[in-house]
Amino acid sequence: MIPPRGMQDLDALTADLARLGLPSGRDVLVHCSMRRIGYVEGGAGTLFDAVRQVTGPGATIVVPAQTSDNSTTSPAFREATRSLGQADLDAFEARMKGFNPASTPSYRMGWFAEYVRLLPGSVRSGHPQTSFAANGPRAARLMDGHDLRSHLGEQSPLAKLYESNAAVLLLGVGFAVCTALHLAEYRLRSPRPERRYRCYLEVDGHRRLCEFEAADLDDSVFPQIGRALEETARVSLGRVGAAEARLVAVRDAVDFAAAWMNDRDDTLDMRRHGRRTAQGDRS
Repeated sequence: MIPPRGMQDLDALTADLARLGLPSGRDVLVHCSMRRIGYVEGGAGTLFDAVRQVTGPGATIVVPAQTSDNSTTSPAFREATRSLGQADLDAFEARMKGFNPASTPSYRMGWFAEYVRLLPGSVRSGHPQTSFAANGPRAARLMDGHDLRSHLGEQSPLAKLYESNAAVLLLGVGFAVCTALHLAEYRLRSPRPERRYRCYLEVDGHRRLCEFEAADLDDSVFPQIGRALEETARVSLGRVGAAEARLVAVRDAVDFAAAWMNDRDDTLDMRRHGRRTAQGDRS
């Protein structure tokens, strides 16, 4: 059987990751589009093996495992229900399942993230909307204590990845989806306003409503931050398979983003006010 043209195998992906500069022994947060990498022999498992070969057994591999589909205050919910009348809206909400960290699939996080989440030995953080999953020697420590009101902040895995000098690996995706940049929002001179969040949990086999107040995060400027960051020496650029690849330290990304947003604080406040006015009540 002739393999598909441009097929990526373990050796090719390992070589690409090493050429990009993926470090050995350091934890790594991976955001990935398998489709953009191209046809991979063995799929997400082969990519995981390639990352593990380069980083070594001492590193912990982390992925986003978010679940916006169990929430009535998420953009995903608004998108899915925009044209529904009240009766259909109520029925849609009634079908929502509660979040169970052991069994709930991630939502729109990609094949690689789901592969890591389901791997034996993987650990998932307990946040019902912005959880992460990790596999490696520091998985339990990194995933522990993900506070409900700290989606992507100081009591989330991102802060621990910052402390451990982890790397961020973006494969086929850009800084628009780089969750590490959200940690910078918690470190600005002007704190983010808070808003109400509403989602469902699974507790002892029963669905339970969960409502809480937390920071109103805004990723709309992340592409701009990413372009500016790439103009510095902090980001390693290359290709993994057919995909554009970016590698940066969590500390460098967060510190740069916080400084960039602080320098533009007044302008960004006006933009955020306009965004909230246009969207109306996001809760």
